[in-house]
Amino acid sequence: MKHANPCGVASAAALAEAWDAALRCDPVSAFGGIVAVNRILDEATAAKIATIFTEVVIAPDATAGARAALARKKNVRVLLTGGLPDPTAPGITFRSVAGGFLAQSRDRGQISRDMLKLVTKRAPTEAELEDLLFAFRVCKHVKSNAIVYARDGATVGIGAGQPNRVDSARIGAWKSEEAARAAGLTGRLTAGSVVASDAFFPFADGLEAAVAAGATAVIQPGGSMRDAEVIAAADAAGIAMVLTGMRHFRH
Repeated sequence: MKHANPCGVASAAALAEAWDAALRCDPVSAFGGIVAVNRILDEATAAKIATIFTEVVIAPDATAGARAALARKKNVRVLLTGGLPDPTAPGITFRSVAGGFLAQSRDRGQISRDMLKLVTKRAPTEAELEDLLFAFRVCKHVKSNAIVYARDGATVGIGAGQPNRVDSARIGAWKSEEAARAAGLTGRLTAGSVVASDAFFPFADGLEAAVAAGATAVIQPGGSMRDAEVIAAADAAGIAMVLTGMRHFRH
């Protein structure tokens, strides 16, 4: 995490593998960031984290070897949380404003396969479907207008907090090119990826930018006055699109 936005997110069988995949998404922004894991931090992963400047490491717990690996680093703060909170639990979030504050219900919405509505001629493959659900979960935690590209259970490009959605799509693609070069690869990491949008595409241009980046499937809430135009653009590009009926908008 960096400035309240994820730089990279990944899920894997081994924590060290997830770290490698998450870091690959944006190794530049990861410098001086916050690393969070959702299982016990092991020594191998801690040693990898210690290779870059990290401000904070958050984990449910850490092995003695992991603690020792991080203790050798200056100015790193390790926070062991114990059990993680239930992401579906109700609650209230607060934002300060001049003269008071805004209180609203916590965004605890989650999407499952049976909630998705297929709107294109082509349906997503099984692999695309898994990545679509993963990307939409990540998108919930990215500041609007949020665009998240994902492939093989890892983010490969993130566009966050832009005044319009097409810029987020372009920034995520551009950052994926930078990440590919850093990894010694050619092209973009977004080639063959899926893409998630935290709210509907108001025009087809944001979707077209994602297609130009190499996305083959998209997940978005739907609900735009121009949904038909956006769906037609997806069909013209030969990509799959599913709608969730749920938007996030994190500010």
